[in-house]
Amino acid sequence: MNLHEYQSKQLFAEYGIPVPAGKPAHSIHEALANASAVKGHGHGWIVKAQVHAGGRGKAGGVRIASSREQLEHIVHDMLGKRLVTRQSGPSGQPVSCVLVEATTDIVREIYLAMLVDRAARRIAIMASPAGGMDIEEVAATEPEKIFTLSIDPVLGLMGYQCRRIGFFLGFDEKQRGQLTAILGAMYRLFIDRDLSLIEINPLVVTRQGDVQALDAKINIDDNALFRQPALEQWRDPTQEDPKESHAKRFDLNYVTMNGNIACMVNGAGLAMATMDIIQLHGGEPANFLDVGGGTNAEKVTEAFKLIVSDQKVKAILVNIFGGIVRCDLIAEGIINAVREVGVGVPVVARLEGTNVEQGYALLAASKLPIITASDLDDAAEKAVAAARSK
Repeated sequence: MNLHEYQSKQLFAEYGIPVPAGKPAHSIHEALANASAVKGHGHGWIVKAQVHAGGRGKAGGVRIASSREQLEHIVHDMLGKRLVTRQSGPSGQPVSCVLVEATTDIVREIYLAMLVDRAARRIAIMASPAGGMDIEEVAATEPEKIFTLSIDPVLGLMGYQCRRIGFFLGFDEKQRGQLTAILGAMYRLFIDRDLSLIEINPLVVTRQGDVQALDAKINIDDNALFRQPALEQWRDPTQEDPKESHAKRFDLNYVTMNGNIACMVNGAGLAMATMDIIQLHGGEPANFLDVGGGTNAEKVTEAFKLIVSDQKVKAILVNIFGGIVRCDLIAEGIINAVREVGVGVPVVARLEGTNVEQGYALLAASKLPIITASDLDDAAEKAVAAARSK
């Protein structure tokens, strides 16, 4: 789950990570009131569109207001619109909130992040003296400017590691001390709140020589949200794909993609293999949809509702392995779902496992236009052919 910048900075402040003074606003009136309460160094305010997408600065989502009149114009221009960035997709993200923040007198911009290194099975720190809007280009063209360091889960973050990062960034003694405090706070926050990412881009050095988090991005591990009920209340469904939000309510793992062949599979690994084989046979998957190992008729029906709500879908490939759940029960669920939902595109079904013969018999007896397949290659070929015929 992603947090907005203003929410992330609220957590930063709680853990002692220095951030500029700022307040979120959902209306022009609220933004003007916040401007009166926020004191910068005398050069106006920064107005930041609050969306779950990077690249806001280059897309016009971060702007400077030198007067209250200009602030009002900027907020009016942002609120209620959709911001299109390089990370948002072509339709952009809706802006229902802005952050009105004090300006900062910046001398240097630095990149700092803490994330899960799954290969090393450790939390890693990434730092670069080349922070700011072009950090992705730096990573691609000048990787030597990025320093990575892993944290031992038994020892935790060590002081010498913080000093190594400080020396790499060219900090003086005072700034290395501030960086050590920031990294310690980030590590506590990461562990306490079950995070998967903290990104500060940029971490800045001010004219006064202090280190401050000018931006904040936090991702929370969805699997740990049951331990973080307060943070779960911060979820903003307007920033998520409506189908993906709906899927969560039924414990379905759904991700929208750009193709036209919908997949309904039980098991994440099998779902990945199904998408791969669709592409191998010249098709494009429309989604990742894992209904889970212990699926039932209700979940199958909801899965079909999600699939048919996507206007791009030209065919549906159902690929079920009957281990925990029997194939005949899945077949009954498919039949009921096709009848209830009124699926208007070809459905290709491939079943394997417990009671597979009974499952195929039920599909044949239903007299519904469900195309059965003998194996995964056969299913993919038939799904691609069906999608092309539409």
